Amino acid sequence: MSLINSAPEMVLTSTVDQVLNWTRKSSLWYMLFGLACCAIEMMHTGGPRADLDRFGMVPRATPRVSDLMIIAGTLTLKMALRTKVLYEQMPDPKYVVSMGSCSNCGGLFQYAYSVCDGVDKVIPVDVYVPGCPPRPEALTEGLIMLQKKIMQEKWITRSSDTPRLGGPIGERT
Repeated sequence: MSLINSAPEMVLTSTVDQVLNWTRKSSLWYMLFGLACCAIEMMHTGGPRADLDRFGMVPRATPRVSDLMIIAGTLTLKMALRTKVLYEQMPDPKYVVSMGSCSNCGGLFQYAYSVCDGVDKVIPVDVYVPGCPPRPEALTEGLIMLQKKIMQEKWITRSSDTPRLGGPIGERT
Protein backbone atom coordinates (compact mmCIF):
# COMPACT_ATOMS: atom_id res chain seq x y z
CA MET A 1 0.00 0.00 0.00
CA SER A 2 1.44 3.36 -0.97
CA LEU A 3 1.42 6.39 1.30
CA ILE A 4 -0.33 8.55 -1.27
CA ASN A 5 -3.53 6.52 -1.22
CA SER A 6 -3.58 6.03 2.56
CA ALA A 7 -4.04 9.74 3.39
CA PRO A 8 -7.57 10.92 4.14
CA GLU A 9 -9.39 12.75 1.35
CA MET A 10 -9.36 16.09 3.13
CA VAL A 11 -6.52 17.30 5.31
CA LEU A 12 -6.33 20.81 6.70
CA THR A 13 -3.07 22.30 7.82
CA SER A 14 -2.74 25.57 9.68
CA THR A 15 -0.80 27.39 12.34
CA VAL A 16 -1.97 28.18 15.85
CA ASP A 17 -1.95 31.89 15.01
CA GLN A 18 -4.24 31.37 12.02
CA VAL A 19 -6.70 29.28 14.04
CA LEU A 20 -6.78 31.78 16.92
CA ASN A 21 -7.20 34.73 14.57
CA TRP A 22 -9.93 32.96 12.58
CA THR A 23 -11.92 32.25 15.75
CA ARG A 24 -11.47 35.84 16.97
CA LYS A 25 -12.51 37.45 13.69
CA SER A 26 -15.50 35.13 13.31
CA SER A 27 -16.97 35.81 16.74
CA LEU A 28 -16.63 39.52 17.48
CA TRP A 29 -19.11 40.67 20.09
CA TYR A 30 -19.57 44.41 19.89
CA MET A 31 -20.70 46.59 22.75
CA LEU A 32 -23.82 48.68 22.28
CA PHE A 33 -22.34 52.14 22.72
CA GLY A 34 -24.20 54.78 20.74
CA LEU A 35 -23.60 58.41 21.69
CA ALA A 36 -25.40 60.44 19.02
CA CYS A 37 -26.94 60.26 15.54
CA CYS A 38 -24.38 57.71 14.30
CA ALA A 39 -25.94 55.23 16.72
CA ILE A 40 -29.02 55.03 14.45
CA GLU A 41 -26.81 53.91 11.57
CA MET A 42 -25.01 51.43 13.84
CA MET A 43 -28.39 49.97 14.85
CA HIS A 44 -29.35 49.75 11.20
CA THR A 45 -26.12 47.85 10.50
CA GLY A 46 -27.09 45.30 13.13
CA GLY A 47 -30.57 45.00 11.63
CA PRO A 48 -31.81 42.56 8.98
CA ARG A 49 -30.77 44.54 5.91
CA ALA A 50 -27.04 44.92 6.64
CA ASP A 51 -27.00 41.90 9.02
CA LEU A 52 -23.79 41.78 11.04
CA ASP A 53 -24.79 38.31 12.25
CA ARG A 54 -23.49 36.86 9.00
CA PHE A 55 -20.00 37.89 10.12
CA GLY A 56 -20.48 36.30 13.54
CA MET A 57 -20.88 39.69 15.22
CA VAL A 58 -23.33 39.80 18.10
CA PRO A 59 -24.37 42.92 20.06
CA ARG A 60 -23.72 42.80 23.79
CA ALA A 61 -24.89 45.19 26.50
CA THR A 62 -21.96 44.74 28.88
CA PRO A 63 -18.25 45.44 28.39
CA ARG A 64 -17.19 42.34 30.33
CA VAL A 65 -18.05 40.02 27.44
CA SER A 66 -17.41 42.39 24.51
CA ASP A 67 -14.44 42.20 22.14
CA LEU A 68 -15.26 45.30 20.15
CA MET A 69 -16.35 48.81 21.06
CA ILE A 70 -17.94 50.85 18.29
CA ILE A 71 -17.85 54.52 19.27
CA ALA A 72 -20.80 55.94 17.32
CA GLY A 73 -21.26 59.66 17.73
CA THR A 74 -19.95 62.73 19.49
CA LEU A 75 -17.73 61.99 22.47
CA THR A 76 -18.04 64.75 25.04
CA LEU A 77 -15.41 65.39 27.68
CA LYS A 78 -17.90 64.37 30.35
CA MET A 79 -18.36 60.98 28.66
CA ALA A 80 -14.64 60.47 27.89
CA LEU A 81 -13.78 59.20 31.39
CA ARG A 82 -16.71 56.78 31.32
CA THR A 83 -15.62 55.56 27.89
CA LYS A 84 -12.13 54.84 29.21
CA VAL A 85 -13.58 52.92 32.17
CA LEU A 86 -15.75 50.81 29.85
CA TYR A 87 -12.73 50.15 27.60
CA GLU A 88 -10.65 49.01 30.55
CA GLN A 89 -13.42 46.62 31.64
CA MET A 90 -13.30 44.79 28.31
CA PRO A 91 -11.24 41.58 28.22
CA ASP A 92 -8.14 41.30 26.02
CA PRO A 93 -7.87 41.26 23.05
CA LYS A 94 -10.10 44.27 22.54
CA TYR A 95 -10.71 46.39 19.49
CA VAL A 96 -12.18 49.86 18.88
CA VAL A 97 -13.91 51.25 15.81
CA SER A 98 -14.46 55.01 15.65
CA MET A 99 -17.61 55.66 13.62
CA GLY A 100 -18.39 59.08 12.19
CA SER A 101 -16.68 62.44 11.93
CA CYS A 102 -17.67 63.47 15.45
CA SER A 103 -15.94 60.53 17.10
CA ASN A 104 -12.97 60.69 14.73
CA CYS A 105 -12.07 64.37 15.21
CA GLY A 106 -14.93 66.23 16.85
CA GLY A 107 -16.70 66.79 13.53
CA LEU A 108 -19.19 69.60 13.33
CA PHE A 109 -18.82 70.31 17.06
CA GLN A 110 -15.01 70.32 17.24
CA TYR A 111 -14.81 73.94 18.43
CA ALA A 112 -17.25 73.43 21.30
CA TYR A 113 -15.72 73.51 24.77
CA SER A 114 -17.37 70.24 25.78
CA VAL A 115 -16.41 67.99 22.85
CA CYS A 116 -13.40 65.68 22.77
CA ASP A 117 -11.16 66.16 19.71
CA GLY A 118 -11.31 62.47 18.90
CA VAL A 119 -11.70 59.11 20.57
CA ASP A 120 -8.01 58.38 20.00
CA LYS A 121 -7.20 61.02 22.64
CA VAL A 122 -8.85 58.74 25.22
CA ILE A 123 -8.47 55.12 24.01
CA PRO A 124 -6.54 53.49 21.13
CA VAL A 125 -8.55 53.14 17.90
CA ASP A 126 -8.07 50.32 15.39
CA VAL A 127 -10.31 51.45 12.50
CA TYR A 128 -11.79 54.84 11.60
CA VAL A 129 -15.04 54.98 9.61
CA PRO A 130 -15.52 58.47 8.07
CA GLY A 131 -18.83 60.15 7.31
CA CYS A 132 -21.56 62.19 8.91
CA PRO A 133 -23.25 59.85 9.62
CA PRO A 134 -21.59 56.95 7.80
CA ARG A 135 -23.91 54.59 5.99
CA PRO A 136 -24.28 51.00 7.21
CA GLU A 137 -22.25 49.87 4.20
CA ALA A 138 -19.33 52.04 5.37
CA LEU A 139 -19.48 50.56 8.86
CA THR A 140 -19.62 47.06 7.38
CA GLU A 141 -16.53 47.85 5.29
CA GLY A 142 -14.77 49.16 8.40
CA LEU A 143 -15.60 45.96 10.28
CA ILE A 144 -14.27 43.87 7.39
CA MET A 145 -11.06 45.93 7.57
CA LEU A 146 -10.89 45.14 11.28
CA GLN A 147 -11.30 41.43 10.52
CA LYS A 148 -8.40 41.63 8.05
CA LYS A 149 -6.31 43.35 10.72
CA ILE A 150 -7.18 40.62 13.23
CA MET A 151 -6.06 37.92 10.77
CA GLN A 152 -2.59 39.52 10.60
CA GLU A 153 -1.95 39.42 14.37
CA LYS A 154 0.81 37.26 15.81
CA TRP A 155 0.02 35.58 19.13
CA ILE A 156 2.53 32.75 19.32
CA THR A 157 6.07 34.09 19.00
CA ARG A 158 9.42 32.52 19.65
CA SER A 159 11.96 34.77 21.29
CA SER A 160 15.53 34.50 20.07
CA ASP A 161 17.02 34.20 23.58
CA THR A 162 14.93 31.15 24.56
CA PRO A 163 17.28 28.18 25.00
CA ARG A 164 16.43 25.19 22.84
CA LEU A 165 16.89 21.61 23.86
CA GLY A 166 19.32 19.65 21.75
CA GLY A 167 22.01 17.03 21.95
CA PRO A 168 21.64 14.62 24.87
CA ILE A 169 18.33 14.70 26.68
CA GLY A 170 18.01 17.72 28.98
CA GLU A 171 21.24 19.41 27.86
CA ARG A 172 20.83 23.06 26.84
CA THR A 173 22.72 24.26 23.83
